[in-house]
Amino acid sequence: MRGIDCATPLNAATAGNLAAAGMEFVCRYLVPEQYAWKRLTRLEAEFITAAGMQIISVFETSASRASKGAAAGQADGAAAYKEAQLISQPTGTAIYFAVDYDAQPADCDAIEAYLRAAEGQIPGYAGGVYGSYSVIEEMAHRGAAWHFWQTYAWSRGQRSRAANIYQHKNDISMAGIGVDLNKSFGNEGFWSTK
Repeated sequence: MRGIDCATPLNAATAGNLAAAGMEFVCRYLVPEQYAWKRLTRLEAEFITAAGMQIISVFETSASRASKGAAAGQADGAAAYKEAQLISQPTGTAIYFAVDYDAQPADCDAIEAYLRAAEGQIPGYAGGVYGSYSVIEEMAHRGAAWHFWQTYAWSRGQRSRAANIYQHKNDISMAGIGVDLNKSFGNEGFWSTK
C-alpha cells in the first residue's frame, strides 16, 4: 500500500486529492493541544476516512525525545493515550513513537526504556516505533515494540525485514502540501473512524 505522512492537518479537499493521487493511508501526529499546528483531530480523521484512506497515529514532540528514557516515555505515553481517547481511536490499533534522529548504539537502552514506559501508558493500544534501520532492527530484536516504521533517513541504504511501514522519500509536494512518501507491508496498526 502507498501512503504519506505530513505535519499539515488535512481538510476534506486535501484528503480527497491525496486519495485521488493513489494514497491509501495517512500518518498523522497524535500530540497534545500545544502542538495544534500538526495535531490530528477527530474531524480530520473523519475527512481521511471519508476519502477512503486508513490512518496511522504517531507521537512526536521533539526529534530526540526517546533518548530521555523511561520518564519521558511515561509522560509521552500518557499524553498519547489522552489524545487517542479524545479522537476515539479504536483500541487494538497502533500508536507509534518517533525516534527522529540518527540514534547511536549508546542510545538504545534509553530508547528501549522510553518505548516500554510509553507502552505501559497506552492500555488497549499497541506501541510502535519510527526510526532508522538500526533503531528498527535493535528494537525488534529487543521486543520493545509491536509495530515498526522505518525511515530511509540515517539507514545507509539498508531496509529492515521487521518494517511494517517504510518511509522512502521526504519533502515532496502533493495535493498542495509537503509530504513524505511511505509504503506498507501489513500489520501496520491502521485505523479509521468507521
